[in-house]
Amino acid sequence: MPTPFFKVIACEIAFREICHVAARSPSLLDPEFLTQGLHDTPCTGCGVIQGRIDAVPAGRYDAILLGYGLCGNLIRGLKARHTPLVIPRAHDCITFFLGSKERYRERAGEAVGTYYYTSGWLECLRRRGGKGGAAHAGFLPTRGGMRGDRDALYAEWVAKHGEEEARYLLDAMDDWTRHYTHGALIEFDFTRPLGLDRQVKEICDARGWQFEEVRGDLGLLQRWVDGDWSEEDFLVVRPEQRVVPSYDTGVIAVEKSP
Repeated sequence: MPTPFFKVIACEIAFREICHVAARSPSLLDPEFLTQGLHDTPCTGCGVIQGRIDAVPAGRYDAILLGYGLCGNLIRGLKARHTPLVIPRAHDCITFFLGSKERYRERAGEAVGTYYYTSGWLECLRRRGGKGGAAHAGFLPTRGGMRGDRDALYAEWVAKHGEEEARYLLDAMDDWTRHYTHGALIEFDFTRPLGLDRQVKEICDARGWQFEEVRGDLGLLQRWVDGDWSEEDFLVVRPEQRVVPSYDTGVIAVEKSP
């Protein structure tokens, strides 16, 4: 039986983790990582992802592995063209790092007020040439995820909306983050040499949060790249179908494309 050949289109937030499972997989993989933050503007972001799906040549791959969760309806409406899409059933990327949607739900119920960090959340800004990095004392999470340090975010909003609106948005962001009480690092053995715990502890100290380390689980991502796709954990989108939210424990479903 020939080795399966999969195209991977994923958010750079999972760069290290996907590379790790790819190195252990018997599948042949062709990875492509897109810039973190597409879920900040879901309609535009969905168009970017669809464009990369549409750019895949017909007949070259056995499947396209899409490394995104529902992510605030970012992937709603994505269509499979000539090649099936395979998507983990996940509300967002934290499910990828916890290992299952069930563990995600369990943590959501037990660890209210927790903001999660991984290597990708801490490294994306620096990879794109940002200043300060996640360890900067002014770092704050935003509604869409990590967008840089506070000063850079404020400057971006001033340029787009003017100073008065930028101040309003910054105040609104502060209100949104006040319900957080814990910062949790999802750690793996292969990321321990990076010293991520020190960075997250610094962030927690600056915000007055309690620090917690959570054991990561890459079982879901490993099965994804290996081609072990149970219906419980993965959605397969066939040509002429598109992705829709399922509003149940399955997270995502398909419907016929118009």
